[in-house]
Amino acid sequence: MISKPTILVTNDDGINAPGIRALIAVMSEIGNVIVVAPDGPQSAMGHAITINSTLYLNKISSDNATILEYACSGTPVDCVKLAVNEILKKKPDLCVSGINHGSNSSINVIYSGTMSAAVEAGIEGIPAIGFSLLDYDWNADFESIKPFVKKIALEVLDKKLSDGTVLNVNFPKLKQEAIKGIKICRQAKAIWMEKFDKRQTPFGKDYYWLTGEFVNQDKGEDTDEWALAHGYISIVPVQFDLTAHHTIAHLNTWNL
Repeated sequence: MISKPTILVTNDDGINAPGIRALIAVMSEIGNVIVVAPDGPQSAMGHAITINSTLYLNKISSDNATILEYACSGTPVDCVKLAVNEILKKKPDLCVSGINHGSNSSINVIYSGTMSAAVEAGIEGIPAIGFSLLDYDWNADFESIKPFVKKIALEVLDKKLSDGTVLNVNFPKLKQEAIKGIKICRQAKAIWMEKFDKRQTPFGKDYYWLTGEFVNQDKGEDTDEWALAHGYISIVPVQFDLTAHHTIAHLNTWNL
């Protein structure tokens, strides 16, 4: 008898977010699921970890008695670290993060708690995928993308991933029948044109809200932004070796 894979599920929107509940439902069709997720929203936390305060893990009841669920007081990366080091007897066969409420395409991958959790799993040598839907609505339609989530997860379990990489998967906000397919892409060159909305409290103290406009500077038709804009699911292989290898030869010409 072939044993089911062990799958770690996490996110950055919090353990009660509809996105992670949809992801748990799909993964429970594939393997044995362990959930370790933040006890509240942790969006845009990037790869932050908790080192100056205590961390708490609370085991919570689940609708499915076969699924272990833990709510963590820390960041998405904390969740993965605690799962690997404190909860699981051995590393899981797969880690999936999400499904995020909103895009993590292009430059957003840098800020994403969803993707940082996947990257942390990758650093641990665990095949990992970050899933995101381009819909910030709390009641977004995750049913339409469940078949694709399952298909991609099964492919990763079967084919594995190259060392040092994880997958960044983004879904357009479309019904299942309107999605044209899946494209393997590169990350689009894009930026946030940021500004701060400066206000004052009733006591005269300044405070700020970060706002901005997303600007895609990339006209290529092989990017995640192009794929999503044209009705495709984008998959970008993300590496966590940040070395700019192409610059090493140039730096070696400097008078250092």
